[in-house]
Amino acid sequence: MGTSSWGPAVAKACRQLRAGADIQGEVRVDTSDDVRADQPLARYAFGAQFAEVRVDPETGEVRVSRLLGVFAAGRIINAKTARSQLIGSMTMGLGMALLEESVLDPRFGDYVNNDLASYHVPVAADVEELDAVWIEEDDPYVNPIGAKGVGEIGIVGTAAAIANAVHHATGIRVRDLPLRPDKLIDA
Repeated sequence: MGTSSWGPAVAKACRQLRAGADIQGEVRVDTSDDVRADQPLARYAFGAQFAEVRVDPETGEVRVSRLLGVFAAGRIINAKTARSQLIGSMTMGLGMALLEESVLDPRFGDYVNNDLASYHVPVAADVEELDAVWIEEDDPYVNPIGAKGVGEIGIVGTAAAIANAVHHATGIRVRDLPLRPDKLIDA
């Protein structure tokens, strides 16, 4: 999102430099009029996530075999970092779906899992096969460089895809996360 936010100012400054303005080491631009003149259009990235899961019928343990995310995120400025951000957000979505849960002490209102020893997040062993790809997209309305945010687009869709895959595998629809084994065994 940073690139799509500050990118237009960088592009405007570069245009001034290329125009041959008499500039000594520094260029300052104001894009507030440009932003006010923008049409009120959606300027978001879009994605679709797919999940394949295995659910142990005895224990209710859920393992994610494969995750795939396909995204429309405007112009990709750096393919390596974009893919890394998309894979990272999909891994966060896996954590949201299966592991991450804040537990409050009902007597005192404190979090009882306030460190990484008790608040679980996914590790490499939790992600078997993971891929993120994007479709070529030219959105002339998004901003002058055509970039959209890719940092968090994979989180919520991945959690939903995993929950839907668990429903498909078990017939049990869990509507609150994480998808703990007790929600699948006692259902």
